[in-house]
Order: sequence, then structure tokens, then C-alpha cells
Amino acid sequence: MLELLPLFAFLLIAFSIGSNDTSNAFGICIGCRIISVRKAAILLFFLVLIGLNLQGSRVMKTVGENLVETNVAISAMALMISALIVVFTNIRGIPVSTHQVIVGSLSGAGIAFGTQLSFKTLAEIVISWILSPLLAGILAILLLISIERVSRKFGVLEFEKFLRILLLCSGMLIAYNMGANELATAIAPFMATKKDLNLISVLGAVSISLGALALSRRISETLCRGITSIDPKTGFSAHFGAGICVYIFTLFGMPVSTTYALIGGISSVGLVKSARTVNFKKIQEVVANWVFAPLIAFSLAFTASKVYFGI
Repeated sequence: MLELLPLFAFLLIAFSIGSNDTSNAFGICIGCRIISVRKAAILLFFLVLIGLNLQGSRVMKTVGENLVETNVAISAMALMISALIVVFTNIRGIPVSTHQVIVGSLSGAGIAFGTQLSFKTLAEIVISWILSPLLAGILAILLLISIERVSRKFGVLEFEKFLRILLLCSGMLIAYNMGANELATAIAPFMATKKDLNLISVLGAVSISLGALALSRRISETLCRGITSIDPKTGFSAHFGAGICVYIFTLFGMPVSTTYALIGGISSVGLVKSARTVNFKKIQEVVANWVFAPLIAFSLAFTASKVYFGI
């Protein structure tokens, strides 16, 4: 029974990734009525698989091998705690990073079991978490400035239609990153169990798509309207800036949050557009989630491991 827990936990966290992070890829597109939730879920399935198979191995190695030595019990506990936290926050309409929750849970469960935790790798991951929204914000601002200049050379309606296409393409890039980075992080604990990762990958992609259909609407509302007003120009700038940012960190094997990269991009273009349009209270809530989510995940995983396994 214990050996089945990691798989069940993984499917739950993959469902959670779909319910939480579909809005990162297609939330603005859905909000702007460029694509439906159903079509977004289908696109997500294929792009996640492609991203995972082409570039997911680097992040998997960082989390599954370099961060902490895992076993079946650690994997099960960490992923179950992660899934419960992310699903609960989704229901509450609060965007959180599955990366931070998984890394926090793995670290807590690992320490509870007395396995070796690499503080060097953990420090590199935390630094990446800090830098990623800043880089995404800078890229988003540069893109917005460039788009504003180019748009003056075209008709308004013609340029808006073109931007809607670009917005969908940038969302597809983020969906690709979800496989290469997000799902890779969730699969990482399985590297110690010697299970068929190809089958697990497909099951994960299916669960992500189901999660996208089930629970993504409330988070989409938070990203589209909760932080600042979004139009095709600012939406594309934030989207593409976040997509490029996460892709760069993926190349270095760093599990960074698509959620916070996109929020960094959205907040930055909102400030450039008009500081009055930015909901600073919402940003404060997001920052608080950023700080407390991994700490709560660490504490719960550590305590649950001690209690359940009688360590």
C-alpha cells in the first residue's frame, strides 16, 4: 500500500498544478476570450508532455537527486502534503507556487527521516525564486516599451488582432515550461523509486488537463483582474517576459515558479502603465504567500512524517 502512495500523491499534485497553473499559461487568454478553457486544457496536455520530455531532466535532477535523498516514504509524504496545500489554496482563490510547496515538503520530510539535505542546492533554489520575478518584470517592461513603439506604425484594430495571436503563443511557451519545470519538479521524487517515468509523465499530463478543467477559473480571475488591469499589450509583455524567464532558469535546472514570474511581469507592466492601476494590497498578499508557503509545507511535512511513521 505504501508503494502506491507516491503515485496517488503525484496524480493529486499534477491535478493541483493544472488547477493552479493553467491560469499562468492561458488565464489571460481565457479572460480576454482568445481561447476557451476546454481548448486550453487540450493544448496544455500536449505542450506539457513535450516540455517534460525535451528539457525536464535538468530540473528533475536538481530536485530529485541534488536537493535531498528520497525514498518511497519521503516521496509519498512530501507529495501528499504539497497536493493538499495547493488544492486548498486553489479553492480559496490564492495563487501559490507548487515548486515552493514541493521543495518545502521534500526538505521537511527528508530532515524528519534523517536524510542528507544539500543546503547549497537549497540556497541556489531560493536565490532563483527571488531573482525570477525580478527578471520577468524587467523583460516584461522591455517588451512593453518595444510593443508601444511598434504599434504606432500599424492600425489599432490590425495590431490588436496580431497581439492576440502573440498572446496565445506566449501562453503556449509558458505551458511548455510547465512540463519542463513544473511537472518535472513533481516527478523528481520518483527518481529514487525506479518506476516507469514515461507512464508517470503521461498520467501527470492527463491529471494536469483535468485539473485545468476543474478549478482554474478562480485563479484566472485573480491574475487577470486582481493585480492590475490587463489588455493585449500588457498581457503579452507579462506573458512572454515570464515565459522567457522560466525557460532561462530551466536551462540551469532551477525549479522556479511560473506563478510568481508571471505576477512579477504583470505587476511591472502595471506600474509602467499607471501605478494607480496596481492593487498593492493584492501584491502584499502574494508576497506573503511566497514567504509562508514553503515554510508551512516544510513544517507540515516534517511533523506529519514524525507522527505518521513514528520517527
